[in-house]
Parts: sequence; structure tokens; C-alpha cells
Amino acid sequence: MRVLFIAEIVGKEGVYCVKNILPGLTEELNTDFVVANGDGATGGLGIGKSHAIYLRKLGVDAITGGDWIFYKKDMVEHIDKAPYILRPANFPPEAPGRGYFVFKKEEKTLAVVSLIGQSGFNRIHGSNPFTYLPTIIERVKNQTPHIIVDFHANTTAEKYTMFHIADGLASAVIGTGTRVPTADAHITKGKTAVICDAGRTGSQQSVQGFEPEAEIYKLVNALPARNHTTWEKPALRGILVETDAEGRAINIETIYRECTPPTENEH
Repeated sequence: MRVLFIAEIVGKEGVYCVKNILPGLTEELNTDFVVANGDGATGGLGIGKSHAIYLRKLGVDAITGGDWIFYKKDMVEHIDKAPYILRPANFPPEAPGRGYFVFKKEEKTLAVVSLIGQSGFNRIHGSNPFTYLPTIIERVKNQTPHIIVDFHANTTAEKYTMFHIADGLASAVIGTGTRVPTADAHITKGKTAVICDAGRTGSQQSVQGFEPEAEIYKLVNALPARNHTTWEKPALRGILVETDAEGRAINIETIYRECTPPTENEH
């Protein structure tokens, strides 16, 4: 099986990159499933109902989230109606939606799991993700051996701990959360594909997809400032994972495709 994971989509720029690049990319890579982290798809913070539906129409089979998943109010009401959208499984049990799901396309099945780390988040506090994963895998492995985990976390220590726990259990653990790509993609001894962070889809010459000026102002002056995403060097980043019939990873590679920005009239 060949699974394309699209790195965190940030703003309208990231959505634009998906729209213009994904159709040709899935054909080029001969993918079976497309998974995307959409935690910043709407204005860089959260994902709204309309953007989620639009990404689905563009060919994204599963959308994972993170600490911003419920930042847009309409997602709180919509997520229960949309099984293709996943919030972290280790959110409080009262949270709407689901944290994992088994997707079926033709005769192929793929389990996608969303988890969030515990370090560096001041808006939300998830339960221990390390105890959740084995339990979830036990529930889905009788349906499919192909299991992709999006671990949305801020520290390398948490991510590498998750890699070792998932080793031999999941097909892949793809880190998200920092919106900065790392160069450590590899396959573990137990045949699990891992990478610390897939990066972001959207502006590459920015601060996490946002205009640098406001981010500089906030850090230099310790004052809040409203910011916006930017069109500087937009690109689609992603991870391609290939598995064998038993769900063991046999290849992982990073994907990078630059996108020509629209004209001002098309923005």
C-alpha cells in the first residue's frame, strides 16, 4: 500500500497548494490513500467546516487535527457528522468526534490514528498518549494491518518515545506540530516508518506559515499582535509511506512540490 501524508496545511495558501498539486501528485506517486493534517487550514489556526469539506472533495481521504482542531466553532458541531475528520484520540472523552477510524477504498483498508503530546501546549491537555496507542492498535488490527499514526507533539523526546512504543505495531508514525520539516525519516527495526515532523504545506518563507513581522513584534515586545498567513514561497510538503501486505513499512520518503502563487486578482 502507498499512503501520502500531506504535512500540516496552513491557511488558504496551503489549501491552494493542495488544490493545484494533489491531483497530479497522486497519479505520479500511484497512491492508495491520502491523509492530511488540517490543523491550520483555516487562517492558520484550526479548520472550519467548509475547508474540511473542500479538502475532502480535492481527494483527501482522512484529515487529522491537533491542539487547534476545535478552534473554529462550526467544527465542534460538524465533526460528529464527518468520520473522515479525526481529533486527537487522547482528548477528554466528552469531546465530540473520534480519534481513529478505519478507512476503506475499493478492497483496501487503512487505519488512521490521531494523538497529541503533553508538552508545550497551554490551551489543551491530552491524556497520556503512550498508553492510548497500544489499546487503539489492538482494536483496529483485526480490521487492517495498515496503521498510520499522526502524533501531534512539540518535543523530540515525546516523538521518539512514541516511535519506540509503536515500533512493530504501527506501519508509520508521522510527527506534526512544529510545522518545521525534519531530516530524520527512517524505518525502525520493527519495520515502522517514522519522521519527527513532516513540516507544513503553505508558505515556506515565513514563521510557521505566518508573516514574520508580526511574529517578530510579539517576541521582541512581549505584546499580542494579529497576524496573517503569507504567500511567500508556497509549497506542498508530504511523506510517502509504502507498506507490504502485512502492514510493515518498506519505504519512506519526503515529498516537496513548489506551487506557483496566484495573481492578486485570484487571491
